[in-house]
Amino acid sequence: MHVGVLLAGGSSKRMGRDKRLLTLGGRTLLRRGCEFLQASFATVAVSAGVGQELDTADLQGVELLPDAFPGASPLAGLATALQQYEQPVFALAVDIAFPSATAAAELVGAFRDADVALPIVDDKLEPLFAVYGPACLAPMRRLLERGRQRIIEFFPDVRVVTVPFPSARPFFNINTLADYAQAQRLVNGGPESEAAGDTPGDQPAKPRPALVAVVGKSDSGKTTLIEALVPELKRLGLRVGTVKHDAHDFEIDHAGKDSWRHGQAGADAYVVSAPHRLAYVRTSQAETPLHEIARRFFADLDVVVAEGYKRSAPHKVEVFRRAAGHQEPLCTADEALALVTDADLPHEHRFGLNDARGLAAFLVARLESLRIY
Repeated sequence: MHVGVLLAGGSSKRMGRDKRLLTLGGRTLLRRGCEFLQASFATVAVSAGVGQELDTADLQGVELLPDAFPGASPLAGLATALQQYEQPVFALAVDIAFPSATAAAELVGAFRDADVALPIVDDKLEPLFAVYGPACLAPMRRLLERGRQRIIEFFPDVRVVTVPFPSARPFFNINTLADYAQAQRLVNGGPESEAAGDTPGDQPAKPRPALVAVVGKSDSGKTTLIEALVPELKRLGLRVGTVKHDAHDFEIDHAGKDSWRHGQAGADAYVVSAPHRLAYVRTSQAETPLHEIARRFFADLDVVVAEGYKRSAPHKVEVFRRAAGHQEPLCTADEALALVTDADLPHEHRFGLNDARGLAAFLVARLESLRIY
């Protein structure tokens, strides 16, 4: 079997946010699903609903397959894939959090004298982690023409083989915020393994944090943008750190306090620790580079958003606010990944001053690129 299809055309109504961009372990569900399929199938396609926008910025070797049928449903995506490739396809829903390679191999092995091979757990079918053959296309089309979207409705018209599994963990899908919270607990050191049946060693190592700097001329609104951007990144499941660049010296501690006295006594570094906050102060002979700050102090986070570092930041988003009195941006069009502005300036990726949600989605689609520094 050569084709794997990631079904990513749903509307995420119950979730209230784009599930494809939700992150687990620092990677979007979209990327996790594609990487899972690429490990086993030569051709990997991502199904998207009619008229849906899907930013595949960092995904390599993946075909985007817009649905040929209305409905933005898994059935429409499956029918489109069978029509496109004219051969059996392994289908995986984008919101399945912990797909198992072992389970997928069992299903592919069971797909011999059948048109559908899918898991069954305690009498419950799992049609969004399954193999579908070309004979399914005609009955799928008939359902879609009648406005029907449930996959299992065409099963009486084809040969179906079910493969029993003792646990539903490999097919756990994220439909609600409660589901997402449970998946995050499992990934972030919960009592159960993320691997869902595969060995933990098969899981990717924790990547370094993504790094992006918000730059701009004075009074452009850099801090205001970061204040709006951080909550949007956190809505997508990312753990976020921030860095503020100060061109001048500063004093974070208060004169006369015990901790300040530690520093005055000559300590090269000291920590102030409280139940819910910790500060680390260290003297230095030269300014620490931004990339070193990200690696040293934010290694357990997913993304670092810096304010400033217009000359040294590896990846920049510029804020340009015409109302601040500036005539032209700080960066050229090819120096900034995106431009956030109230002006009609040319840039491939331009966002309004109040579109922090759009900017967050843009950055999350590029997390892998932002980890290169």
